[in-house]
Amino acid sequence: MGDSLMETAEMAVDKAETPPCAQAVAAAASEKELLCPICMQIIKDAFLTACGHSFCYMCIVTHLQNKSDCPCCAHFLTTSHLFPNFLLDKLLKKKFVHQWSKSATPFEQFRQSLEQGCEVTIKELDALLVLVSEKKRVMEQEEAERNMQFLLDFLHCLRKQKVSELNEVQHDLQYIKEDINAVERHRIELYRARDRYSGNLQMISYEPMGTRSQSSLVDRNTSGIVINSCDAKGVITSVNFKNKKEEKKAQVNPLGTQSKDASFSGPTSQHISQSGLAVLRKKRVHAQFNDLQDFYLQTRRQSSNQLLNQVKKDKSKFNREGYSVGLVDFQSVLNTFTRYSRLRVIAELRHEDLFHHANIVSSIEFDRDDELFATAGVSRRIKVFDFSSVKVWCTNQEASVLNIDMKANICCVKYSPESSKFVAVGSADHHIHYYDLRNTCHPLHIFGGHKKTVSHVKFLSNSELASASTDNTLRLWDVKNNVHVRAFRGHTNEKNFVGLTGNNEFLACGSETNEVFVYHKAISRPATWHRFGSPDLDDNDEDAGSYFISAVCWKSESPTMLAANSKGTIKVLVLAA
Repeated sequence: MGDSLMETAEMAVDKAETPPCAQAVAAAASEKELLCPICMQIIKDAFLTACGHSFCYMCIVTHLQNKSDCPCCAHFLTTSHLFPNFLLDKLLKKKFVHQWSKSATPFEQFRQSLEQGCEVTIKELDALLVLVSEKKRVMEQEEAERNMQFLLDFLHCLRKQKVSELNEVQHDLQYIKEDINAVERHRIELYRARDRYSGNLQMISYEPMGTRSQSSLVDRNTSGIVINSCDAKGVITSVNFKNKKEEKKAQVNPLGTQSKDASFSGPTSQHISQSGLAVLRKKRVHAQFNDLQDFYLQTRRQSSNQLLNQVKKDKSKFNREGYSVGLVDFQSVLNTFTRYSRLRVIAELRHEDLFHHANIVSSIEFDRDDELFATAGVSRRIKVFDFSSVKVWCTNQEASVLNIDMKANICCVKYSPESSKFVAVGSADHHIHYYDLRNTCHPLHIFGGHKKTVSHVKFLSNSELASASTDNTLRLWDVKNNVHVRAFRGHTNEKNFVGLTGNNEFLACGSETNEVFVYHKAISRPATWHRFGSPDLDDNDEDAGSYFISAVCWKSESPTMLAANSKGTIKVLVLAA
């Protein structure tokens, strides 16, 4: 009796001294014993083998269809040696109920109790129904309040957004009103000045010859009549009435010969009356009204945020009374954009080589003085054109000064006009990498927006960079603020490099439709375009569509440009009304 008490006490001490970690290990071991050795899940429909191992019934039966041994001990085993393990099933059901009670919600537990026939009195049910009904009413009230709060938040947010839009529209209307008044005032001044000029002309026409010869208002050294007068504000203005003979001079192309296109190339400013030109310019405005509207509002809003002292410092942008900086900028864009409607051919050169089947002109550029231009292509020859001769040369360099390692192929590189220390690199990785050559480890900025290879880059100014890509777009970037300004769409460019050029106002590129496209840098759609043809190839010929424009180059500070196609034809084009 004493010995048994002693053993019981020792067992109690041993159990009390068992650390929690050992209890966790024991629990884990017991959990592992409840897993099927085949599927490693909790045993379902437990069956016991003759060798003493338990499995899911479906697991062991499936195993015995392929093999005749126990998966645990490899003892010989068939389906006749399987027996239901009722005790293990009972333990597993209890364990499942215990685990479910921990994770089940009170509602699920209550419903299961009712389904299992839990005895409840009518009085208890009435009290329970009252409690449930009250709980339901409170929940419905809270849900209704939340829904109303969501609706109210949405309406407040919508009102805030619309008020902001309304304020913006009101500011825009104020800008428009101010600009209309300023333009109307200036127009009235122009009308008054015109009336004064007309009166002066009549006075001159009635003056005696001796008096007219001594008049200081006529400058005989000029080709026309120059009249100086003062308006009401003391501003001296002048009008030059040119000699009619000057207006009828024959057009001569840059190569020194009269252009075939000068005789007749559709309606020009000489054939169309001023009223007709005004109608055409109005049509261009309406055709691009949305883009012009966006640009006007953008420039007008920006100018309104500038400080007054900045406007005073830059008097060149505030040269008319009442004119804002934004209105002056927009008027400049409007005038240049609507001034031209087409590209007129003034000269055409044949770059074809009888000894080379491939005649693609891949590059064309003017020299520094715009007196010569050079072409290069797959014929492996560089040709330099001027108005009288052709020259060919090649330059070699033994070693490079600097290497920039990039992971993707490089398609084009351009120096910044601001400094030779900065370059823009167009890459096959769809990006433009802008580098400072003093530190080429990392680019200053990476411009992303193109969807395919960047084929060309071109600086329009110190801060404006244009790019072309085989994703059918041109893009304009601000390299000072590292932002995307505008995308230009209209031409076709998916496979070939079709060139890119630009001046202060316009961008031009080729197209795989054998056309040259011109964009104003403030408008995203084309201003005009010209389709290539040749004397021995009609524009309607099926082969005409197989060529593409391969290179373009703008003559600086001029509406003249060069363009070449994959057939080797070079054209000198000029923007025309």
